[in-house]
Amino acid sequence: MAEAPHAWVERLRGRFVVFDGPDGSGKSTQFKRFADLVAKAGVEVCQVREPGGTMVGERVRQVLLDNDLHDQITLRCEMLLFMASRAQLVAERVRPALARGELVLADRFISSTLAYQGAAGGLPVEEIRAVGQVALGDHWPDLVVVFDVDEQTAASRLNPLLDRMEMKGRDYHRAVRQGYLDQAAIDPDHYLVVDARDDAETVFDRLVTQLASRFRP
Repeated sequence: MAEAPHAWVERLRGRFVVFDGPDGSGKSTQFKRFADLVAKAGVEVCQVREPGGTMVGERVRQVLLDNDLHDQITLRCEMLLFMASRAQLVAERVRPALARGELVLADRFISSTLAYQGAAGGLPVEEIRAVGQVALGDHWPDLVVVFDVDEQTAASRLNPLLDRMEMKGRDYHRAVRQGYLDQAAIDPDHYLVVDARDDAETVFDRLVTQLASRFRP
């Protein structure tokens, strides 16, 4: 079992941390467990998800995950919809929480757009980052935790009732995974890669150990 959090958890106050990774990586399970751990240690946590997290963002989420729109949303439109939801999230939730000294913990963020619409979809990374600068301003994540998993393991975990974003095929998801790994390789100061192929308990222990090492005074 992972060691009990100590001083390093206090260093999460006023930070913006994103949990991200390919579909089937188990990041949402780890997100809930980590949010509980930090809250029990006395650090206020603002939990947000992408797309969504606001009334406007949840409407955008419905559009993006609608299987009936699978062949109608262009790649560029898809990217812009994500960014619109993100801009609203930063304004309504992220910026105020950081100002209060809370840990903002996000389930996906711009790293997802760079992996899905960028690396896998083919949109230039420079264009995504330029739109992201408009949407986010100065509120970029302090750390992106990438839960890395191979396509075979990820596929075995996915719900058979796939949404629009999950039904694109193995080659697509392989490119998504590589997109995350490339981001981490380019910017190791703001990314942390966690091997997520094992059971949830093992992955959680690994996550806490790596975060403690990163944030320990």
